[in-house]
Amino acid sequence: MRDGHRLGRRFGWLWAAYGTSALGTWLAFGAFPLIAVQVLHAGPAEVAALSAVGAAVGAAVAVPLGPWVEFRRKRPVLIAADLVRCAALLTIPAAFALGVLTFVQLLLLSVVVAAADITFRAASGAYLKTLLPGEHLLVANARLESTTWTTTIVGPPLGGAAIALLGPVATVVADAVSYLLSALGVRAAGGAEPRPGRRDPARMRAGDLLDGWRYILADAALRPLFLNTALFNGLLMAADALLAVLMLGRLGFASWQYGLAFAVPAIGGLLGARLARPLVARFGQHRVLVVTGTLRAVWPVGLAFVGPGTGGLLLVMGVELGLILCCGVFNPVSATYRLERTANDRITRTLSAWSVTTKASTALLTAAWGVLGALLGPRTAIGLAGVLLLATPLLLPRRAAAARPEPVPASHA
Repeated sequence: MRDGHRLGRRFGWLWAAYGTSALGTWLAFGAFPLIAVQVLHAGPAEVAALSAVGAAVGAAVAVPLGPWVEFRRKRPVLIAADLVRCAALLTIPAAFALGVLTFVQLLLLSVVVAAADITFRAASGAYLKTLLPGEHLLVANARLESTTWTTTIVGPPLGGAAIALLGPVATVVADAVSYLLSALGVRAAGGAEPRPGRRDPARMRAGDLLDGWRYILADAALRPLFLNTALFNGLLMAADALLAVLMLGRLGFASWQYGLAFAVPAIGGLLGARLARPLVARFGQHRVLVVTGTLRAVWPVGLAFVGPGTGGLLLVMGVELGLILCCGVFNPVSATYRLERTANDRITRTLSAWSVTTKASTALLTAAWGVLGALLGPRTAIGLAGVLLLATPLLLPRRAAAARPEPVPASHA
């Protein structure tokens, strides 16, 4: 490894599995809406419902899975989540071939995939913490972040070419195969994983569904980061949805120009992920978290000033480059900070609550900004989201955490 850190064979398999599934996801980026429009002739309201309702209901379905997964070995859960996503996605080409594909099926599948995504992310965070000592978590998260941005650069152009040649259903097949390969990669990681301690089932039903949120809100370091993440992600995604309407509609950009405006700046994510560890080593984790969390909020308001032509395209690319560079540093530092602050017997429930809230807030704010965009115009609504984003740094942790919680041994859970 160029950074001089060898994280072991088991992490190598997990990393390969993550990269494979991430590439499949980006190859199929936008496939569901395209199938809804091109195959099922759905309207704008149905396409919006596919994105918002699927994410929101999937998040609700995932709520009870957090405490259920907490007291089970994580590697089988990761494999099961991959296989569920693979099987669910393969029903689309099967139904298409038989001529029975419906919008309701797409909606149900978006719920299943969203719930499986949340479960996989929560379990993978807990699994990662069992694989590596604490001093290697930032290196691992930086590598995963680099992989995310690499697949962001490569996936959509390849997926767009595949859709043009073979249709959107073909990219869904590729995504399903990527989940199968991911399951095989996680299985190949092998190794002994200790069985978490068990708890009384009645107690779990009574309190554990909300335990992740209780744990986050009771922690002075996690609480502000949690609120910042939910609000920032929701406002950013709401603005991005309206930016697509503005660029592809009123400003007349071609679809390839729109894709280029987001693919090229993803290089900033690669650079940011490479910078995360040396910056933390020099300036400290808390300072890097606050500074990059503040800087990432400065950029989006510039999207309200995008105009037509080359100048407008360069403006979007410049804003996105600055934003993604800051996110490339912030994301792995934030993920590491969150894992270090969370006790071992609470990781899955905490990460599930985190993901559920993020997805739900994104769905809610996207729907609200869709209404604002219709009433005020997309440019004004994008500007309003940008102004509100300027306030999100106020929710970042204002001081370094005094002490980390002591991990609770599985035998005491």
